[in-house]
Amino acid sequence: MTKRSSGDFMSMFGLLIGCILFGLGSLIVAHVESVGGFAMAFWRLLISALIFWVLALLFRQKFPTNKKATLFALLSGVALGLDLALWHESIYAVGPGISTLLNSLQIFFLAFIGFVWFGERQTKMQLLSLVLASLGVAFIASPEFAHNKAALWGFVSGIASGAFLALSMAFIRRTHETVSVPILPMMTIVGAGGATSLLPMMLLWDWGKIMPTTLSEVGWILVYGAVMQCLAWGLIAFSIPRLALSLTGLLLLSEPVAALVIDYFWLHKPINGLQWGGAFLVMVAIYLGSLKAKSAKNT
Repeated sequence: MTKRSSGDFMSMFGLLIGCILFGLGSLIVAHVESVGGFAMAFWRLLISALIFWVLALLFRQKFPTNKKATLFALLSGVALGLDLALWHESIYAVGPGISTLLNSLQIFFLAFIGFVWFGERQTKMQLLSLVLASLGVAFIASPEFAHNKAALWGFVSGIASGAFLALSMAFIRRTHETVSVPILPMMTIVGAGGATSLLPMMLLWDWGKIMPTTLSEVGWILVYGAVMQCLAWGLIAFSIPRLALSLTGLLLLSEPVAALVIDYFWLHKPINGLQWGGAFLVMVAIYLGSLKAKSAKNT
């Protein structure tokens, strides 16, 4: 019992650190202005796939031979690539804080996937949580739409990115349920699947904004791929199979909190009282939805 609790604590801690690092990546995206959102996601996943592949060889971790597990890992990468590209687009449109908060609405997509795929029972509190989240998004959006012409695309892409992130997490869990796959080979496949699927989209939508223009931007992209994808997403992928999806969503609250604080105090984005109130409502909604989903599953 003690050993299992210790393992749960380590998984929760790993997920928390991974989420915070993941959110800090929004600063790099906002800083590297010469590279488009889809291209930025492509480079991040390509760099991570190469790093994970080398580490897998060094640590002699075997790649899966099960075709179903490989397919699930590839599909996780495709979904992750779309999540990152759309999240980047949202960052450019409405800033790191709001875009990361919108991305964190993934908890509702996670709850739905948990119910359909994994039999995680839900309660009526999910409906209340969704109403609170909708009100919160409305409070955040109203001032943004008044002065930001890109607000509509920022909100649509931010919410859509959360749906794809939830799908990516679910596919990671399905991979582990199919067969036990070591973390390094799995993340290599995820990165390769994401980069491959993003290549044609990058060439189509980001032509002319594919390559960084300075050595500084090259360095930031390398950090983005190595730290935010390899370390942060590796911790997330390692922790997800060991925790309920509802608890996963709760711990993911650390990401938007960090991003909002950074956006306001570091990047000096104007966020008024109504928007702070909306952000608070969204985070309360995510918390309640996670808590009640967890309670229902344990009953």
